[in-house]
Amino acid sequence: MKYLKNIYIIIFVIFAVWMIFFDANSLIMHNGLNKDINKIEDQKEYYKKGIKKDQNAINKLSDTNGLETFAREKYYMKKENEDIYIIEYQDSLQNATED
Repeated sequence: MKYLKNIYIIIFVIFAVWMIFFDANSLIMHNGLNKDINKIEDQKEYYKKGIKKDQNAINKLSDTNGLETFAREKYYMKKENEDIYIIEYQDSLQNATED
């Protein structure tokens, strides 16, 4: 009861409530922004790993042997006088039809 009569405590409580809930720079707003920052930093790490993976793939493709291997595996290309046999297993055929 004695505290409710003190004008400084009342003003401080009002100020604290205002800063926590209603102000444009409130603690609730800062908490949400910090969550957004953490999520964006996680995305940044994910994309950095993707860039590193793609850079390794580019380095492999810049070599003639790597490019030839890629063309043979992905596009089934072949050299002259060469035959290619593609072996597909039953479970791989089922997965291809489901997609």
